[in-house]
Amino acid sequence: MNLVDLIALLALLQFFYFSVLVGRARGQYKVKAPAVTGHEMFERAYRIQMNTLELLVLFLPALYLCARYWPPVMAVVIGVIYLLGRFIYQRAYLADPASRSLGFGLSVGPALLLLLGALAGVIRSLF
Repeated sequence: MNLVDLIALLALLQFFYFSVLVGRARGQYKVKAPAVTGHEMFERAYRIQMNTLELLVLFLPALYLCARYWPPVMAVVIGVIYLLGRFIYQRAYLADPASRSLGFGLSVGPALLLLLGALAGVIRSLF
């Protein structure tokens, strides 16, 4: 389970990194708190952070639940794909929001796979 914990910590650190980028963008583009609009590049950074937060709420419990019912290495590999997908999403969204599809798919897909794996594991354990 140590590797599962590592993936969870990396996901949290990744979210923290995205949060730092929002803070930097707020200063760079002079978007004063509590505003969340004002400059397109700030808004892109903010949307990356918020989309990551929205997905993190699903990803973390699904990661741990899947690792509980299936070999943890499976959850770890899926988690690595999620992390890479988030970075691809972040880079693409900053460059051109319309190009975010690959990164979005590589992060939503693994989160959904973990969730379905956890559900299948729970159902399997009932019988």
